[in-house]
Amino acid sequence: EAGSRRRSWGLLVTAGVGGTLVALYAVVTPFVTPALRKVCLPFVPATSSQIQNVLKMLENRSGSLVDIGSGDGRIVIAAAKRGFKAVGYELNPWLVWYSRYRARRDGVHQNTKFYISDLWKVSFSHYTNVVVFGVPQMMPQLEKKLEEELECNARIIACRFPFPCWIPDHTTGEGIDTVWAYDLKHSRGCETKSLEITPEAEC
Repeated sequence: EAGSRRRSWGLLVTAGVGGTLVALYAVVTPFVTPALRKVCLPFVPATSSQIQNVLKMLENRSGSLVDIGSGDGRIVIAAAKRGFKAVGYELNPWLVWYSRYRARRDGVHQNTKFYISDLWKVSFSHYTNVVVFGVPQMMPQLEKKLEEELECNARIIACRFPFPCWIPDHTTGEGIDTVWAYDLKHSRGCETKSLEITPEAEC
């Protein structure tokens, strides 16, 4: 009888642990699933240092702001707290819903918007401040897209990885927290911005 009880408890514990793992997988997977179809871009939360470095690059800036691949909305919410009308585009619906919840919780939902959308199908032409958390594979194509769409007074802030051809106007941070800022001055009669051709990418 004692042995039967031990076996029953063992089965209950095993079932409980298994159920917990399945539930955890179901909750976590939607958040870390790659959020872009063209390029595998899993969700990696911005560090506090990265957020502060982005905000530093936004000092003395105004106008609209967009975070491309906004994840859980940290950058958008931080920018909204600094007075920006901030928008996030994210393909993962779970992250978008969570971002909206966080914005409401932090009292900035009136200054933020989050859209479930593929960045390659969105025009960013009406934004003057653009934040990008990308991966090397997507940066060359995104560089061309932004160069075609943005006005010459736009500032693009790249986190973790720089653009392959543009020369940054400002850089701050170290390691994975490094942030590069690019002021577009190459179109619509603005000062031409020199580009550096690197061996890794064709500009």
